Amino acid sequence: MKQHLNTLYITTQGTYLRKEGQSVVVEVEKKVCARLPIHNLDGLICFGNVLCSPFLLGHCGENGVAVSFLSEYGRFLARVAGPQSGNVLLRREQYRRADDLARSADLARAFVLGKLNNCRTVLQRHLRDHPHAEGNAKVEVLVPRLLQQMIRLQGPMPLDEVRGVEGDAAHAYFGVFNTLLNSKTGFEFHERNRRPPLDPVNALLSFLYTLLAHDCRSACESVGLDPQVGFLHRDRPGRPGLALDLMEEMRPFLVDRLVLSLINRQQISLRDFTTSETGAVLLKDEPRKQILKAWQERKQDEITHPFLGEKMPVGLVPHVQALLLARHLRGDLEAYPPFLWK
Repeated sequence: MKQHLNTLYITTQGTYLRKEGQSVVVEVEKKVCARLPIHNLDGLICFGNVLCSPFLLGHCGENGVAVSFLSEYGRFLARVAGPQSGNVLLRREQYRRADDLARSADLARAFVLGKLNNCRTVLQRHLRDHPHAEGNAKVEVLVPRLLQQMIRLQGPMPLDEVRGVEGDAAHAYFGVFNTLLNSKTGFEFHERNRRPPLDPVNALLSFLYTLLAHDCRSACESVGLDPQVGFLHRDRPGRPGLALDLMEEMRPFLVDRLVLSLINRQQISLRDFTTSETGAVLLKDEPRKQILKAWQERKQDEITHPFLGEKMPVGLVPHVQALLLARHLRGDLEAYPPFLWK
């Protein structure tokens, strides 16, 4: 089993990263703030004005440590990675499967099935923990509706129909998301919006989804899959389709629950956001660091994987799912088992 390693998030503007022996050195205003062994890291994520020496970028590439560059507020810009590993025969099978719409639909059904199951679990946990919350009637109606859609997905259907089921379910799920928020916090959610997010809840979701996308992309590459070629998400220049496919089943489990916890436990407040002239709602610097810390802590939590029956850190789930997908494409597994959170 792959070891769960740390991701280094650099948010301080003007930071300079360089190589020193086998370590990453972090400097701010020419003062060394940290030295981190490269073998303890699986990725660097740089926010805004963060500089990396060419020698460090090459060292990271040689050691399988991807370096991602985001805007100061979390919009993905670019990624630097070393040679892609893995068996070329695996990638060729991935491409063949992606070109076959019927076989793509089979995998897409699995990804969406996992997503709907995990959305349903989020709603069920809310009903269990807050049985008298206002608006629960809408949630109670949606839970069996998602189950009906999951039953539909267990039978063959065209890819466009699978995508339609996913879109309808996502719209219904986010339609009751505001009910899951503690009204005393002042946070409100009306609809999912992005590029840019127009309210604090969407800003949180978009920020953490970006981090999850980085992890899913790295997971695909680590097992030899091409993160650009997906099955549910079709080819589009610059879009990591397969990473987005894997993300679908993990969004509710890894991100949505964390956002709800941060808000409902009042670990974050409306004062932690700012609104730009364009209407985009953005996280302030210090709260962003707090959320990155909460994200890292969440990834350290232990779960028992529902398919493998093994205990592992939450942060390993994207890697395990990518590995199971690779095994399916190689013919070692009859079907891809989505991550079904209970």
